[in-house]
Amino acid sequence: MKIGAHVSTAGGISNAVARGQEIGCEAIQIFGSSPQSWTFKTVPGEQIELFKQGLIGAGIGPVFLHAIYLINLGTSSKETLEKGIDSLINYMNLCGEVGAEGVVVHLGSHGGKGFEAVLPQVVDALKIVLDSSLAGPVLAVENMAGMGQHIGARFYELGQILEMVDDPRLKICLDTQHAFAAGYDLTCLEGVQTTLDELDAGPGLANVVAIHANDSKRVCGSGVDRHDNIGDGFIGEAGFAS
Repeated sequence: MKIGAHVSTAGGISNAVARGQEIGCEAIQIFGSSPQSWTFKTVPGEQIELFKQGLIGAGIGPVFLHAIYLINLGTSSKETLEKGIDSLINYMNLCGEVGAEGVVVHLGSHGGKGFEAVLPQVVDALKIVLDSSLAGPVLAVENMAGMGQHIGARFYELGQILEMVDDPRLKICLDTQHAFAAGYDLTCLEGVQTTLDELDAGPGLANVVAIHANDSKRVCGSGVDRHDNIGDGFIGEAGFAS
């Protein structure tokens, strides 16, 4: 297991490597564009080469890209859905160009319609993304906190999505704060084991390719997405030790 952090690409994607080195990263996660904008600009080939060579020199890897936050594959808006699909294809292709492991994505909200109602749309969208992008990189769906009728807050939902998409490139990113907020108790050994058992019964432990290790500013089951530094929140040092 490699431990790292999300680092800034300000001034060019190649700058992320030095920022990762500075804080002792073994792996890094980056954005490929502004996370709050649909705008995507092609990364210059020179920057891509500097980034790849920098990673080799620093011994950093794997690398993950995090998709923008505007994506909602459960939306009732055709325009928003198409923009989300296009954004993910751009990110997956960039991922392949820079030699990154994959793209982490939040699937969005069902908007009150319920998970089952939007499931076919989400599955079709993910299939389009995977079929329309470069082979190699994985697409890692992140579990969510449950706030705002999130898609994928429960592990069985993620399991259904992986089963229906049926593509080995579709994987899981486990966020500890999101799991805790969704009601999975990570404060003790028993709770951690129960959580892992449910995760294995859903999408499967073998499909977890990345972990966002965050403490929580809110209590277990709050449904609220509020991260804290490890050991400073309600999961606590004992939870992370477990």
